Amino acid sequence: MTLFILYIVTFALFLALDYVGLSYLIKPTFERDIGPLLLDQFRIGPALMFYAFYMAVLLWFVSWPAIQQGKSLLWVLGNAALIGAMCYGTYEFTSLAVMKDWTWRMTLTDFVWGTCLTAVSATGGVWTARLVG
Repeated sequence: MTLFILYIVTFALFLALDYVGLSYLIKPTFERDIGPLLLDQFRIGPALMFYAFYMAVLLWFVSWPAIQQGKSLLWVLGNAALIGAMCYGTYEFTSLAVMKDWTWRMTLTDFVWGTCLTAVSATGGVWTARLVG
């Protein structure tokens, strides 16, 4: 039951925070540089596939070990930030390396956002699972 709560809370936090970040931080930044390439409406299927898989990986490597081994929330925050930096960094720095109109502003904005988003979501998920479980 704790694992289920952990997954659902982490997923919900991630989605809610990312909605705000995508709407007010990422979208305006990307529109400035690659606006004509962006869809009017995002594709929900690929987005849900990413979110579901990413949350599972985050729980596997950070959140569930923290629950089982009694790691501190600071440990969760730091290790989740590393996972976020790896994931978002891979996407952003690869895009910067190979895409013509990709900018440093886009790269750093999304990289920092994804790192913080992952860290906060995992920490909130672990904190809530400990309270409930």
